[in-house]
Amino acid sequence: MSATETFSSSGEEVINRSIDVHKEDSETPSYARDPGVFEDFYEIDQTVRFIEDGQYKRVTLQFPDELLHDSVPIYRALKRKLGDDKELYVLADTSYGSCCVDEVAASHVSADAMVHYGHACLSLNARLPVLYVFGKRQLDIDSIAQKLSEYFEERSGDLEDVKRVVLKHDVVYAHNASSLVDSLGNLSGKLSGNMQLSYDPLHRSTTPSSTSLYGEGVPKSLETIPSSADAEKTLTIWVGEESPTLTKLVMISSGQNIISYSPRTGKIVAQTPLTNRLLMRRYALVQKARDADVFGILVGTLGVASYLPLISHIRTKLKKAHKKFYTISVGKINPAKLANFMEIECWVWVSCSEGMVESKDYFKPIITPFELEVALQKAPDWSGKYTFDFKELLDSVPSTQGMSWRNSEDEDEERPVFSLVSGSYRQAKRFGDETATGTTASDTNASALTTRPKDNALTKLGDSAAAHFLQDRTYQGLDPRLGQDAPSVLEQGRSGIARAYDDDKTQT
Repeated sequence: MSATETFSSSGEEVINRSIDVHKEDSETPSYARDPGVFEDFYEIDQTVRFIEDGQYKRVTLQFPDELLHDSVPIYRALKRKLGDDKELYVLADTSYGSCCVDEVAASHVSADAMVHYGHACLSLNARLPVLYVFGKRQLDIDSIAQKLSEYFEERSGDLEDVKRVVLKHDVVYAHNASSLVDSLGNLSGKLSGNMQLSYDPLHRSTTPSSTSLYGEGVPKSLETIPSSADAEKTLTIWVGEESPTLTKLVMISSGQNIISYSPRTGKIVAQTPLTNRLLMRRYALVQKARDADVFGILVGTLGVASYLPLISHIRTKLKKAHKKFYTISVGKINPAKLANFMEIECWVWVSCSEGMVESKDYFKPIITPFELEVALQKAPDWSGKYTFDFKELLDSVPSTQGMSWRNSEDEDEERPVFSLVSGSYRQAKRFGDETATGTTASDTNASALTTRPKDNALTKLGDSAAAHFLQDRTYQGLDPRLGQDAPSVLEQGRSGIARAYDDDKTQT
């Protein structure tokens, strides 16, 4: 991708863009096109009971782009069974990610409930009761049991210490969960009498606490991950294709044994090597964040519970570390949008658990709130432990996972910091660091003074990262040259219409 394509976009490119989509994954399966199967696939009867039991009057139906073509048949089927006393609204273009509940769009029509269709990250929402309709994809249980049995027999020596098997699956197979658990339970019993199968069923509907938006009364996470002490004795089985959910599972289960089964190809893949590559890539971004002095807190959700306390928590940490920060919300992000904020040296992406951004196409690194916690510690040490849970981050006061934080009283403020990215020492800027004289540390530098173009008077840049960035730029905008040029003499212009002005000699 060229620099022009990265930092600018055109309407023609959007119209002519081609998207590589696997038909069997993103669209409704062919077997669900039958009218009877269609209503069962999208759980029309269960949705009607959810609306009637909750006595909801105004309900929004949220669809991702790949399922929008089914929104009209679903709307008509629900309307036919609910009657005219219920108002239904279709939400298509989500404010942020389609996997999250778009409570902002729902608030525009004063909705009192929502039905979310398609893949979902199952992040705890803050305001509305939600029913999740994942769809029902077919799953060959016998084939899975046979492939796993063959896999266990081939690697019986490597799995002899496994005492616990944890089952995770894509949300589209939630309707097969009970059969899948029974099949794997029988399989684990044959392998070892001491092996236990653990499975946490997915929550199909949620009713958020009225105070969960502000960090109080937040329910537990929907996922349970084995503790680090049992990591080597735990085997996690993922049933589904490669997806953001699998990536998240690999990231937060560092050091554990994970295998994935693809229903499409029937192949079993060990995910442990993938873990190392992912963590090393994220660790490189953490090192870049350690060298940053100006951060941008990028809002990527307005519906996940505790996102407001987490933003406040991030601000407190950055202020304590004497970093400059800006809070920005631009909706769905892309390189062109973020390139407009050139003074930002690192972005902190506050989003759902599946909203981790691969920032190789972006001008500046994009990290998660947990990675910021790692970057701000004194020593660049990381055990590999990872989390996406907002509540876990908020509970980690004053430290996270045994990390030691910067202490201005114990640390030499003028000591240079070694950068693992550049391989040299650097002097970190300190914003908002008031001394006994009431000035900032940046004011001691000669670059803190600049001249005004009008009367050549000296003015102080102050504690503005944008002002310092502008001063260091070669191009600082057009020079207005106020008071330096005499006004031009007014002249009579042309008159008439564009095709035949009065002073145009060529007119006939």
